[in-house]
Amino acid sequence: MDKKQARLRRARKTRAKIAELKAVRLSVHRSNGHIYAQIIDGNGAKVLASASTVEPDVRKQAPSGGNVGAAMLVGKLIAERAKAVGIETVAFDRSGFMYHGRVKALAEAAREGGLKF
Repeated sequence: MDKKQARLRRARKTRAKIAELKAVRLSVHRSNGHIYAQIIDGNGAKVLASASTVEPDVRKQAPSGGNVGAAMLVGKLIAERAKAVGIETVAFDRSGFMYHGRVKALAEAAREGGLKF
């Protein structure tokens, strides 16, 4: 089993539990150059809000999308967009990534922005 398969296996287990709870989830994906966040409804059919370092507004503030500062910007942005849609409580889906570094920075910034998870 290689590194990606192990991560996807961990992600599958987490998503199964979140689906069982029918909770709105904050899904995070990280690549070497960027970080992405989506808020997905309880049955997993629709993306309610999204933010990433690929967006032009975020690129202006953080030219490098692969660092902790950029992840914090995305966390604050996703919290604002979630509140605009009327969502305050989410389940955090880290997609099998370790909860440290950029993933942790995004989660803490989202919490500071008003999301509860």
